[in-house]
Amino acid sequence: MAANDDAATPLMARITHLEMVAPPAQRVTMPLGLRLAVMRTREMPLSFYRFIYREVGKPHHWLFRRNTPDQELSAIIHSEKTEIQVLYAEGSPAGFFELDLRRLPEEAEIVYFGILPDFQGRGLARFFLSEAIFAAWAHQPSRLVIHTNTLDNPRALQLYQRAGFSPYAYDQEVVDPWTD
Repeated sequence: MAANDDAATPLMARITHLEMVAPPAQRVTMPLGLRLAVMRTREMPLSFYRFIYREVGKPHHWLFRRNTPDQELSAIIHSEKTEIQVLYAEGSPAGFFELDLRRLPEEAEIVYFGILPDFQGRGLARFFLSEAIFAAWAHQPSRLVIHTNTLDNPRALQLYQRAGFSPYAYDQEVVDPWTD
């Protein structure tokens, strides 16, 4: 019983807000060794979105879309102001990113970015983040933003900074752990 009580204990996350004010000079090349494809989705089934969101986000306690009702989630992910692309490796979903384009032309945001645990450690994150960055800059925002926190992959902040993002603000939030 105590283990369940511990699992429900709220977590404190320190959030780092990062920005990029100009696109990088060049893309990161696709890594060799796996057959990879990046595909932009259109009218993604909610069940597939929920699957990939859970598989990428559960280890990091992502919360904003965790319990979003179907109608609201559909309106968000099927909006013309949302762009979602999925990374496939050897035919299997390996990661996804989601862009929020509602604040154009001032700002585009990489709302979600991640690699499924089974595909981490294979050199895919640098390449796929580059794809997300170039997809966002194709919409010509004045700046591109992304956020990470201390519950994300420990290498996320370093990855974002190496890609050209710079921190501009910090804050904290309490997160309910993902227990199911």
